[in-house]
Amino acid sequence: MSTAIVTGQPVPGSSLENDLRSLGFDVRAATDALEAESLLAAVPADRRVALVDARFVGHLHALRLGLTDPRFPLAAVPGAVTAQPAARQALTRALARETSAGGGTAVVVDSVADRVVSALDADGSAVHRPELGSLVAAVPEDPQARNEVRQAVAAVDDEAVRLKSAVKSRDGFFTTFFISPYSRYIARWCARRGLTPNQVTTASLLTALIAAGCAATGTRAGFVAAGVLLIASFVLDCTDGQLARYALKYSTLGAWLDATFDRAKEYAYYAGLALGAARGGDDVWALALGAMILQTCRHVVDFSFNEANHDATANTSPTAALSDKLDSVGWTVWLRRMIVLPIGERWAMIAVLTAATTPRITFYVLLVGCALAATYTTAGRVLRSVTRKAKRTDRAAQALADLADNGPLAALVLRLTRLRPGAPLLVALAGVAVLTVNLFVGWPVLGAAVYAVTSGWALSRPLKGALDWLIPPLFRAAEYGTVLVLASDAGVNGALPAAFGLVAAVAYHHYDTVYRIRGNAGAPPAWLVRAIGGQEGRTVLVTVLAAVLTASQFKVALTVLAVVVALVVLIESIRFWVSAGAPAVHDEGEPA
Repeated sequence: MSTAIVTGQPVPGSSLENDLRSLGFDVRAATDALEAESLLAAVPADRRVALVDARFVGHLHALRLGLTDPRFPLAAVPGAVTAQPAARQALTRALARETSAGGGTAVVVDSVADRVVSALDADGSAVHRPELGSLVAAVPEDPQARNEVRQAVAAVDDEAVRLKSAVKSRDGFFTTFFISPYSRYIARWCARRGLTPNQVTTASLLTALIAAGCAATGTRAGFVAAGVLLIASFVLDCTDGQLARYALKYSTLGAWLDATFDRAKEYAYYAGLALGAARGGDDVWALALGAMILQTCRHVVDFSFNEANHDATANTSPTAALSDKLDSVGWTVWLRRMIVLPIGERWAMIAVLTAATTPRITFYVLLVGCALAATYTTAGRVLRSVTRKAKRTDRAAQALADLADNGPLAALVLRLTRLRPGAPLLVALAGVAVLTVNLFVGWPVLGAAVYAVTSGWALSRPLKGALDWLIPPLFRAAEYGTVLVLASDAGVNGALPAAFGLVAAVAYHHYDTVYRIRGNAGAPPAWLVRAIGGQEGRTVLVTVLAAVLTASQFKVALTVLAVVVALVVLIESIRFWVSAGAPAVHDEGEPA
């Protein structure tokens, strides 16, 4: 249980102690700063602790935002400050300093909590201050001021504010107008019954898997049920994040589940559609795999661009300025959010097409829509990059190198050759071009060998060029596309489903890399990248297998490779994300 130390003389009629208990705090009283210091030292080191001024007046949700958010080691609102175990020493030092300076008796004329926050700021400690908006949090100095603050509290419905803040501030058109108006109330219902975001996330996954199973029946009734269940899964997908924001229940495990389950749901549904089509005599596995590849590459474009530029200095771009200007025109905002086909619009489109048409038509429309969205977003980011006067940082360059996912073959190339080309993107483009041509002229092993060499050369220099963020999505398209082409050429039943499984397993590894970097935990361990070969190693391996094995043997080899990669990356990923050392973040992910 967390501990709250209320400092100062109790105020008659104050609900502060009851409010703190309702938030899960064990409340202890200290008449002055010296006693607060003594009580703080007695609190077990593994507990969250808060210092709260007894005169505090404000909304319960203001206290909740300031004192219970698990993402921040130190946080504060006027009159209250909290520290998680990792920041206890900083809080203790700050309180000791203020006690020594004030003699322990200044609480009557000043707020101990606010003075401690000032001391933490002076020490350079990062203190999170939540945006309260219309919520009230104050320490009134006299009865008249207290009455005025109480009136301000009564004038604002903090439950309405809490419900509104549970919804993402920036979301897609479909989600904003067709899901969030009621899903926020589902989130509140879940919170009041003690359900956790992780439970809702799991329910969303199970619903999507059932939808995929319905689609796999290949019947019209199954397709209709699949479309309905896919929308239901999406409602739950929105609800889990809203529940996390409503109840401030962010967790390491929750960040991982939320980030990975969306992809698992969508790609499992693609597989279900392909199975359903096969029952009707229509083989659309190539389309399903193509849709997964295109969607994954789209995401890698987003991730790479953001990682390359989120900490850039001198960040100016006429294109970005134009985009900001367009944001002031309401209808253009929604139009541009819909053009990029975010998850809400995409799932709604898939659900309707599944229920009303065939899997083949569904995949055709999905591929065209995603291709147009990818062209729009990539073109815009290219324009921003070439017009931006920004200096990329070492951290950004390292993130791009980690996203590239080069393995031992690329490292060997760098050790054996002295060539260090000065244009990483051009080298990567040349390698992808050679690989692509050789895939279609019948020399895939040669193309893959050249590609492996150029992959090493492309990362021989820091990726700080204006467009070097395009290298990771280029590598993803090359590796996944190679698997698709070779499985299609095999011409044997089961090769494309096996390829689908392999690409899904590798894509999971790439998404896992992204979310680790986002959580400031760095890339996956080097041994993992070596164990699964790196992107260039897997590309070479698949081409060699296709060249030396029969079609049936190649299908078996793809299946085995998919299982091995999936097991290795899943075991390591689960170990990392459930460990105490994993970053405690709430990732908003793709706009819902």
